[in-house]
Amino acid sequence: MINRKLITLFIILSLTLLLLQATGCSKKNLALPSSVDRQPPVIKEEKAEETLLKISPRALASLQLTNQGLALLQSSRPDDAIRIFERSISLDTYNGQNYYYMAEAWIMKDNKQQAMEFNQLAEIYLKSDANWTDWAILVTKQRERILGI
Repeated sequence: MINRKLITLFIILSLTLLLLQATGCSKKNLALPSSVDRQPPVIKEEKAEETLLKISPRALASLQLTNQGLALLQSSRPDDAIRIFERSISLDTYNGQNYYYMAEAWIMKDNKQQAMEFNQLAEIYLKSDANWTDWAILVTKQRERILGI
């Protein structure tokens, strides 16, 4: 059986990499297309290790898929991103970021109805996020862009 310490170390390292990418500290910092707003950090770095230990493996996998989907959005590949976000949502239905970025993918495809549905879900699930104030601004701006489609 895999040692519990190894699993914990893997989780910490994986989320640390996600944090570095989210905060712009990694070497590979992808620029977002102008239509996609930059996400606020998911976890404050000073509490990263403590928070990482509380995250379930499913939630961790969901966060990794969210990061992959975001990279696909940055590469203007909304169809591929939608498939990744669908997988991520199936792992963690409470991760509001998935819904926000899913709405971004549908905006790229000029599908107003789908984009609006995911924008509304993002608002519902992101209200419980510690960074809700930042997310509220992004969700509102996104809704305005959707109405302009």
